[in-house]
Amino acid sequence: MSLVIILVWIILVTSISLFGAWYAKKYGKPDGIIGLYVTFVLISNLIAFKISEYNFGFITLYATAASIIFPVTFLLTDVVNEKFGRKETHRMIFIAFIAQVATAVFIFISIYLSPAPFWADQNIFQKVFGFAPRVMLASWISFLISENVDAYIFAWFKKLTKGKHLWSRNVFSSIPAMALDTIIFVTLAFYGVQPLAPLITGVLIIKWIVGIIDIPFMYLNRKIMD
Repeated sequence: MSLVIILVWIILVTSISLFGAWYAKKYGKPDGIIGLYVTFVLISNLIAFKISEYNFGFITLYATAASIIFPVTFLLTDVVNEKFGRKETHRMIFIAFIAQVATAVFIFISIYLSPAPFWADQNIFQKVFGFAPRVMLASWISFLISENVDAYIFAWFKKLTKGKHLWSRNVFSSIPAMALDTIIFVTLAFYGVQPLAPLITGVLIIKWIVGIIDIPFMYLNRKIMD
């Protein structure tokens, strides 16, 4: 995947967040953002097992397919935190976690249901959706830690700056939270299976690139809501 395509995809994915801001403005509730948040989290879980190549021309990075999608969840937590407060953000994180557990249960049930004798795609279905329990558990642990850390740091920075300098609390909450998420997830999911150093480096750089691109969208989201 080339640099231009990567950037276009990141912008398109991040642009979806604006629907949540519009919904919050129209109805005064974070339901639309929560719905998007849960969607981003669940999709990230399903595609996190795939290792992709990101070619920037001067450097090639290797990261999970979810690396250009999952970082937007930190933007969404910051948007909710900015408008509705930290408690609402923690509630959103809890909802997404329960959704992850439910999705995993439903997928495992579908895998172990006996296939019809004329349906020949059981192996393909199981290979695509039967993500390893280790990857799933790693995702849950890293998610709960990193997303809640982001919520706490954002709220603390907002209080420290008295509501000013939106970019600073967006950046300085997301950057360490993304680092935590990457180190915890990659280590727990791929230790002894895949090379950790290039994976952690690749995933972290991709996530930080998304985080930087997300800064203008943080302002756009707040402008729409206000």
